[in-house]
Amino acid sequence: MLKKLMVIVAMLYAAASFAAVDVNQATAAELDGIKGIGPGLSGKIIAERKHGAFKDWDDFIQRVRGVGEVTAGKFSTEGLRVNGRTFKASSTAPAATAVSAPKK
Repeated sequence: MLKKLMVIVAMLYAAASFAAVDVNQATAAELDGIKGIGPGLSGKIIAERKHGAFKDWDDFIQRVRGVGEVTAGKFSTEGLRVNGRTFKASSTAPAATAVSAPKK
């Protein structure tokens, strides 16, 4: 009986670990549960959220200092959501330019 109880608790913990966390509703502890977000960044997020909810990922990136597109992508992969949406890189990002070989 104890083994079954331990298995159930482990499964619930695993399910909670993969649950999506919405940045506009999460507590500091929930934000800290996202890999890469610590107490400092969760504090910045909550402080900025007091000025208004984040509209989308671009708004989140602009308002939270230290978060760029690469970091946002990692947070999204770990389960962070903005209004229930995952991060998708913006199409307004500068395109990589082709580098030509030097002339001989």
